[in-house]
Amino acid sequence: MRKYTLLTVLIILIPILAIINLGLGSVPIPANEVFRILFGEGSDSEVWTNIVLMTRLPQTLTAIACGAGLAVAGLEMQTVFHNPLAGPSVLGISSAASLGVAFVVLLSGTIGGGFMTQFGFFGNTALTLAAIIGAMSVMAIIVYLSQRVRGNATLLIVGVMIGYIASAIIGVLKYFSSEEDIRAYVIWGLGSFARVTGGQVYVFVGLMSILLPLSMLLAKPLNMLLLGEMYAVNLGLNIKRTRLLIISSAGILTAIVTAYCGPIMFLGLAVPHICRGLFRRSDHRILLPASLFCGADLALICNLIARLPGFEGALPINSVTALIGAPVALWVLLRRKK
Repeated sequence: MRKYTLLTVLIILIPILAIINLGLGSVPIPANEVFRILFGEGSDSEVWTNIVLMTRLPQTLTAIACGAGLAVAGLEMQTVFHNPLAGPSVLGISSAASLGVAFVVLLSGTIGGGFMTQFGFFGNTALTLAAIIGAMSVMAIIVYLSQRVRGNATLLIVGVMIGYIASAIIGVLKYFSSEEDIRAYVIWGLGSFARVTGGQVYVFVGLMSILLPLSMLLAKPLNMLLLGEMYAVNLGLNIKRTRLLIISSAGILTAIVTAYCGPIMFLGLAVPHICRGLFRRSDHRILLPASLFCGADLALICNLIARLPGFEGALPINSVTALIGAPVALWVLLRRKK
């Protein structure tokens, strides 16, 4: 009974936090005006309508999809690698996406003498495509190696090494780049839910709406992996194929989120621990949906804090996710220890 109550609370919090995100900010908008705008009745202020529909609604939907995707990917990684410190970026996929963006922002600026800076890097679409190409290239390598490498530890080390290689190449590109291009790349690396605008938000949310329900189908194999590989094999589980499916699921979720929002840290690492502490169980039939809803809630809270009234613009989302989520995760872990 307790687990269903907690799940219901997490679900109800999503629309409540979403409405608060739509109303609060540097320009406060009353809740009744927000509802009127959402239901197409219009508002007395055209500025409020534009703020809600053109800025805050895409940002809110992006936060929900991003938080849910990273939380599910983190839970899958922690289970398949039997490592509580594993996260969505553990296989170097986020680093590879960053490398793709670095090539677009830094290398093109070096060759073209700041050409990309002057033209806004061909818009967010160019950065998104570059991040997807970089992430999916490494994803293909990881999937190939997962069929050739037996131990999870070896695959984990390969992912870490890929991350180091990507960081090294990015460092070289920074050395030969202009200050404007380096600044633009650093801003992208801070992560943002506001980067997804226009038609991109519908593509992003649509992709996540397809991938997240498919990830729920992995609950049974994930539960079997918790018993250990020998027990899972005796129960008829194909370890190689299952590992491929889980890594592919987590990798694709991470790649898409990083491509659209930048490298969002901490959510994928902390949310699974928060859910285990709240629900006090390791059944993935509960943990997967719980992580999905909890990740969406935490992302909305972080997005709200990042653009509280009084701030010009918004704080870096990665700073907020770490400051808000880390104490919560520590409290849950220490509570479980006691």
